[in-house]
Amino acid sequence: MTIFQAIILSIVEGLTEFLPVSSTGHLLLTQQYLSVASSEFSKTFDIVIQFAAILAVVWLYRKNLFSSIRIWRQSLIAFLPTGIVGFLLYKFIRNVLLEKPIITVYALFLGGLALLAVDRIKKLRLGQKESLSLSVGRLFSIGLFQSISVIPGVSRSAASIIGGLVSGLSRSQAVEFSFFLAIPTMLAATGYDLLKSGLYFSPQEYLILLTGCLFSFLSATVAVKTFIRFVKDHDFTYFAIYRIILAFIVWITLKP
Repeated sequence: MTIFQAIILSIVEGLTEFLPVSSTGHLLLTQQYLSVASSEFSKTFDIVIQFAAILAVVWLYRKNLFSSIRIWRQSLIAFLPTGIVGFLLYKFIRNVLLEKPIITVYALFLGGLALLAVDRIKKLRLGQKESLSLSVGRLFSIGLFQSISVIPGVSRSAASIIGGLVSGLSRSQAVEFSFFLAIPTMLAATGYDLLKSGLYFSPQEYLILLTGCLFSFLSATVAVKTFIRFVKDHDFTYFAIYRIILAFIVWITLKP
């Protein structure tokens, strides 16, 4: 992987991590089109720059995060299902799911349909709960939705947002809670992956990781600010249509 490829991938990651379009899916597909060979380092790179994107949330919401223990407690409870699934299926995810781009295509398409369905249901005005009032059971159910996102292309953001909407949160509340839930999720994923890799990287690879983290953080900062403003007045239909169109384009052009 070159520095240029790392910058492109990091910008893609930062812009898509918090949108319900699957950052992992976009990374896998971008690597395919940039002819970045799949390797242990490229997989670690993907996870590390995802964590860098999460740091943008920590920075932007630092006042909320460091003044409320409840937010951390709720995020940890909702994280449990994903943590368990990710731990048990780590090798399968890394060696099977991440190696088959066609899985990403199917997940993008089906996820788009799911977003359309949820948007239609939300027009019935089911509930407008505040995230701080969610019970342990509802938090755990949001976590169960997020755990589906171990499948590349599903989108961690989309899965947790849908879980939040089904649990009665408003669009903006569901989006913000998905931001907070991303922190323990990606911290655990990054830490576990680095532990498994043993940090055995060359100086050039460390430079690529640092460059990727910088560009991922900056682009994610822009994406978070824009997304939270957007959902206050719009639903997720545009993202659903984008996912479906992208799935068809990639299916047609995907390298065998």
